[in-house]
Amino acid sequence: MMRIIEPGMSAAIQDFGRFGYLSKGLTRGGPMDEHAFLWANRLLNNDFNAAQIEVTLGGFEAEFDCDCQCAVTGAGVELTLDDETLNNWQNFKVRSGQRLKMGYATAGVRAYLAVQGGFQVEPKWGSCATVTRDSVGGLHGDGSPLKAGDEISFNQQELQMSRRVGWAYRPNYEKTPVIGLIPGFQYDAFPMSAREAFCYEDYEVTKDSDRMGIRLSGKALDYDGEGLVSEGVNIGSVQVPANGQPIIMMHDRQTLGGYPKLGTINPFDLGRLAQCQPGQTVRFTRIEGKVAQQQLRRFYQFFNVRLTCQADDNLRS
Repeated sequence: MMRIIEPGMSAAIQDFGRFGYLSKGLTRGGPMDEHAFLWANRLLNNDFNAAQIEVTLGGFEAEFDCDCQCAVTGAGVELTLDDETLNNWQNFKVRSGQRLKMGYATAGVRAYLAVQGGFQVEPKWGSCATVTRDSVGGLHGDGSPLKAGDEISFNQQELQMSRRVGWAYRPNYEKTPVIGLIPGFQYDAFPMSAREAFCYEDYEVTKDSDRMGIRLSGKALDYDGEGLVSEGVNIGSVQVPANGQPIIMMHDRQTLGGYPKLGTINPFDLGRLAQCQPGQTVRFTRIEGKVAQQQLRRFYQFFNVRLTCQADDNLRS
């Protein structure tokens, strides 16, 4: 087992997410940064869906009671094993009794801790992904984040050779990201001034951002269309409330919403957006849906992602 000594600001169990239950009001959950999550599992030869711990802003500490192999990807955190400094984005051996510590994030927001074989957590509604707003998933099944004293089991496996992610595949979280926007059904109901403002003006991530949504501050966007009836909300939907400040819906979003939507963020770019710290600048550019599909298809094929649904076909999300 691994015992939590200090969870930091927030630490939660996440697998790839909960699919097929939107009609029941259950959102997906899962890793905010799929890129970092999938690399951590790949470094350890895990299945893409193997459960990990998503640590927000660092400050995490845990102790292991047996030998194993781990990997940490995502946000730039100082990583130490007892008194030894380790590198992120590569696997490393842990011996029984050793303590792993993460410093606070200097770049990015979310770090991912994976163990070879994956953490073993009882699934709820087909997944162990922690969604606090739905009170589902996680170590105790009630959506609560990890706390000091929690013990998480994993399947001990034979240690393997050292592996690391090349620099070309590691994102620079300090650089201003350019995020793709796929125009949606209500795109033309926004005046040209609003459409151009979103793609030509800089926006700033606010401190109110969380796993439900990334809130932006910048030039207000006007909406000229009619009022809307509540409808399904996708991950990445760019909602524009009355104050004109966009909100990008993320993995713990509500399943229905009535705000007008400018479009949807390219799924390939969502992980990079999720790593933007409060106050960081982001930029947007229009992208065709078919281009985004091709990017995502290649990305998922590389990591051998296989999405299935536990519910009936008409409930698929």
